[in-house]
Amino acid sequence: MDAPILRSFLSAQRTSTTTIESSLLGFHGQQLVQGPAMASSASGESPRRHDKRVVVIGGGVGGSLVAKSLQSFADVVLIDPKEYFEIPWASLRAMVEPSVAERSVIDHGDYFASGQIVCSAAVGIRDGEVLTADGSRLPFDYLVIATGHKDLVLKSRSERLIQYKAERDKIKSANSILIVGGGPTGVELAGEISVDFPDKKVTLVHRGSRLLEFIGPKASQKTLDWLTSRSVEVILEQSVDLNSVSDGTYQTSAGETLKADCHFLCTGKPIGSSWLRETILKDSLDTRGRLMVDEQLRVKGHKNVFAIGDVTDIPEIKQGYLAQRHAEVAVKNLKLLMTGGRESKMATYKPGSAIALVSLGRKEAVAQFPLITVIGCLPGMIKSQDLFVGKTRKQLGLNP
Repeated sequence: MDAPILRSFLSAQRTSTTTIESSLLGFHGQQLVQGPAMASSASGESPRRHDKRVVVIGGGVGGSLVAKSLQSFADVVLIDPKEYFEIPWASLRAMVEPSVAERSVIDHGDYFASGQIVCSAAVGIRDGEVLTADGSRLPFDYLVIATGHKDLVLKSRSERLIQYKAERDKIKSANSILIVGGGPTGVELAGEISVDFPDKKVTLVHRGSRLLEFIGPKASQKTLDWLTSRSVEVILEQSVDLNSVSDGTYQTSAGETLKADCHFLCTGKPIGSSWLRETILKDSLDTRGRLMVDEQLRVKGHKNVFAIGDVTDIPEIKQGYLAQRHAEVAVKNLKLLMTGGRESKMATYKPGSAIALVSLGRKEAVAQFPLITVIGCLPGMIKSQDLFVGKTRKQLGLNP
């Protein structure tokens, strides 16, 4: 598809493409493989008094935006096991350039200065009360669940920054690297390494019949061609047993032997909802463990409980920019309800269309829109250079 047609399409779709994000975060459900809780006002002062209390569980893409947006309208409590928000679609770039993490890993208190932060995991919900792992009991008038997918996290920002440096050192010192998983996380990591370290031998193994199976086959083939043109070896329809690694030797499910100095696991991870099975919301979970929500993003059967992001049953690709859209709708509805507005005036959410953008290194990307699929520098201009880090920081009220 030529550039004028793509530019015309992007202009017509500007309200949605200006916030397209991808990767570990942008495309949720992909992973790259505590002590005493902290409960405090981020500013060091007691939160201002408001008529209503909103408890937000989860400090990821959606939860952080809800907390930031409501802190001047309600007594807001943010519950998160870590002390920071991380812009997830920048995480793979940060692995090859740790300085990126200085801007993409943000202490909750930097954007959420007027509320209360509880650094612990939520473990229970009763009528009007959330229980946390550190024993806190937090009453609420309204509850927002934004727990995304379950993941292992480091508690402090400083620990996370150290981890990024260690990952880069691991990549830099290796001659050969194995990536397990051909979803957006594995593809983007392969792209980052092959561009920044073109002399490394990169092998990507994926159990599926094509890469990026969540989008169309045309985008998958273009991505495969791009990776192979940069000497990335792609092995499809095989898996790797990471429990039987011996001296840098890996065995695939087809009996093939691979040699690599290190590996990265980039596969799916479970929805962060298992803890809800023992709460008052247990009957609001579908068979896949997702919270069933109505078009106002309220959990079915609970008029004062909202859910946003990956934990919902909304039929759409799980992506970061859609979690942000969920947050915007939830914030509008919470403000309406807290000011005595009529439920009939509540905003509704319509599932997003099948738009996807996967970075391929620093300058290129593959993009799938409803009418076209394109790869190269033009879609790369939308996302790959800054990875929407500046835009996301501005959205949180921070300097880009």
